Amino acid sequence: MNGPAGEPPPVPHRGAARDSGGPVDDPIRRLARLIRRSRHMVAFTGAGASTESGLPDFRSSQGLWNRWPQRMASLEFMEQHFDEFTEFYRARIAALADVEPNRVHRVLAAWEAAGLLKAVITQNVDGLHQRAGSRRVLALHGDLQTCRCHRCGRVYPSETFVVDPHCLCGGRLRPNVVLFGEFLPAGTWAEAEAEAARCDLMLVVGSSLEVYPAAALPEMVARRSALDGAALVIINRDPTPLDHLAALVIRETAGEVLVAVDRELARPAADSPGGPPQSLPEG
Repeated sequence: MNGPAGEPPPVPHRGAARDSGGPVDDPIRRLARLIRRSRHMVAFTGAGASTESGLPDFRSSQGLWNRWPQRMASLEFMEQHFDEFTEFYRARIAALADVEPNRVHRVLAAWEAAGLLKAVITQNVDGLHQRAGSRRVLALHGDLQTCRCHRCGRVYPSETFVVDPHCLCGGRLRPNVVLFGEFLPAGTWAEAEAEAARCDLMLVVGSSLEVYPAAALPEMVARRSALDGAALVIINRDPTPLDHLAALVIRETAGEVLVAVDRELARPAADSPGGPPQSLPEG
């Protein structure tokens, strides 16, 4: 497992949509129907979920890896070039100081509070899901809110790393994130695998689905579809390697899509099983 509300205008539905359950129609209504019918929905989020907050993604033309070498986030680079590694992560930690959760984080937190969403599996390390109010967040790649000693394992707030990246024991501090060349945290990975095995709907939001082993989780859900009807939905501005396996693909801005779906869920629906649909808070 190596890895590392003002109300917006209606969404112009230019995005591609494919639904294995029937003819293609408005992707927002199709996604709302899938959510209403779901009994265990899980979200899987990537860097695109946080771009509205002002944070860059990783692989677009303006992404982080087009401005910094990807190797700076590796275990090898930390061990061989600690001063440069420290400056890189000081800049990333500082970038979080002025950002706030956006519509993606708020809508997902509201869906969890309403009982529609069971967990958020995230590749992000910014902590914005938790700040928005999401309770069950499985952070596959760790978080930038804390750091730890590479020698003794003692945990500190990230501010300590910014001021002086050294532990009381004399060891070096490093951000509490998964670097390239490291294993994912075993406990978090096991919980995420269990959610992927249990869910009947996984909603991918803002992920290129190119980083493994994390991307194996949506792939697991997609390949279950023929066996038990589990559905994978992908909301991402750019194509992903798993688009052909998804029940529905929407290539639009994640925040616009989720707010539009949230609005659709608040409307009466004839196909909502078990009674009237739930009315959700504003996204």
